[in-house]
Amino acid sequence: MAVLDLKPASECKYDILSLGEVMIRLDPGDERIHTTRTFRVWEGGGEYNVARGLRRTFGKRAAVVTAIADNPVGRLLEDLLLQGGVSLEYLKWAPFDGIGRKTRVGLNFTERGFGIRGAVGCSDRANSAAAQMKKGDLDWEKIFGHDGVRWLHTGGIFAGLSPTTPDVILEAVAAARKHGTIVSYDLNYRDSLWRDIGGQARAREVNRAIAAQVDVMLGNEEDFTAALGFEVQGVDKSYATLDPTNFRRMIEGAVKEYPNFKVVATTLRNARTATRNDWGAVLYAAGQFYDATPRPDLEIFDRVGGGDSFASGLIYALLEGKSPEQAVNYGAAHGALAMTTPGDTTTATLKEVEKAMKGAGARVER
Repeated sequence: MAVLDLKPASECKYDILSLGEVMIRLDPGDERIHTTRTFRVWEGGGEYNVARGLRRTFGKRAAVVTAIADNPVGRLLEDLLLQGGVSLEYLKWAPFDGIGRKTRVGLNFTERGFGIRGAVGCSDRANSAAAQMKKGDLDWEKIFGHDGVRWLHTGGIFAGLSPTTPDVILEAVAAARKHGTIVSYDLNYRDSLWRDIGGQARAREVNRAIAAQVDVMLGNEEDFTAALGFEVQGVDKSYATLDPTNFRRMIEGAVKEYPNFKVVATTLRNARTATRNDWGAVLYAAGQFYDATPRPDLEIFDRVGGGDSFASGLIYALLEGKSPEQAVNYGAAHGALAMTTPGDTTTATLKEVEKAMKGAGARVER
């Protein structure tokens, strides 16, 4: 059952276009940020990770819209992006002033956590090139009207970067809708982004304005509460006794207020420890709810990017015209696999995702 009216692939240059900042992630591996002497370098960004997953795991034609400072650090980021296979056709290079006073590359220091020690993220991204993007920077008419894009994905991280980035999102979304492109948005609420620019009240103001133009809304229960104001009542934090009725009520409230939502999906996570999580998901489409196969006590290696990989698996299934039940399970399986490897981005294959969906074990393949 197709739940979205998608443009034919033959009419579009890209299946997926992501709009958002891409940062360099500095990963201390098994060490702590404040004690390590070495870092491994990755690329990552909430919106970009989705496009990369769709390109690398699911073989879709993907592009990213972002801005990067034109200096050696920016060229390092470019090299990482090129390895990811996502087109940089719409990349905007920002002139570098010599010391990063006006523009720079955002850095994200992230340690994975272990056992009772949770993961820690420390961003250093103020005045980044992407944060300074503004309305009018991109020719959206060319992108959506001439080149053609089946799906636009963006989210609340980019919306919270600066006073100008929400306008970029609204401009892109308006052009996408004009040309029949499906729009998805991941709320991805981060208190650190909004804390100094109006806090949760400003986050809700911005996200509610964008939500009115979205076809597919994504996020976890905390995102829906913090970014849109929908409370989940009666939640038992133990996944084993969690009543999904509470999440369904939350989603029903969101759809009632935003009838433009054709699909709403939320991941369900209970962090028993940093390395063992209960993991699941629920999706709403066409008046029905669909639950992913639950994965209680899932072993986690690096949880960062699990939600983004859920989104890319879900979007892949919807692009392929698969059923809502299949879509939520593609997303949940892909998210689970992404958290078994280091880095923000997925290394899973489509074969592995479909194997996980069937409940296959982890025996050695020879």
